[in-house]
Amino acid sequence: MDVAIRPLTEDDVDPVVTFAVEAWAPVFESFAAVMGSRAFALVYPDWRATQAAAVAEVCRADDTDVWVADVAGRPVGFVAVRWTEEGATPVGEVDMIAVDPRHQRAGIAGGLLDHAVAHASARGVPLVVIGTGGDPGHAPARALYEGRGFTGLPLVRYYRAL
Repeated sequence: MDVAIRPLTEDDVDPVVTFAVEAWAPVFESFAAVMGSRAFALVYPDWRATQAAAVAEVCRADDTDVWVADVAGRPVGFVAVRWTEEGATPVGEVDMIAVDPRHQRAGIAGGLLDHAVAHASARGVPLVVIGTGGDPGHAPARALYEGRGFTGLPLVRYYRAL
């Protein structure tokens, strides 16, 4: 399978939104299991719609570069890097990354992440950051990031439904 990484176009946004929501379904199932169904329903009453809107917004954000992994003219993965600062340090923040479930476990996410890091380096940005969850649904993401040399800073967010 030939995979090309190219800049996202407006025509890519709808397919990216569709596969990203599919790709993150196991993550939200994990959230529900960890948080409990009541707290999950309070925080994520319609996670699919909220996530779809978030992906579309990131794809169109002015302060963000977005690339897609293209197979046979069709996007099957994407990575979005927001250009920001932490303290006074310029940062490339990997805001979102997802791969169509039908193309996962084929090295596409790693290729997208490598592309984003290389782009940040070429831009002269000295630091790339990425956030993810500590829940079981994010285990593959954590393995990818750690395998690419990222160091995690454990943070915990607690929920309690009343």
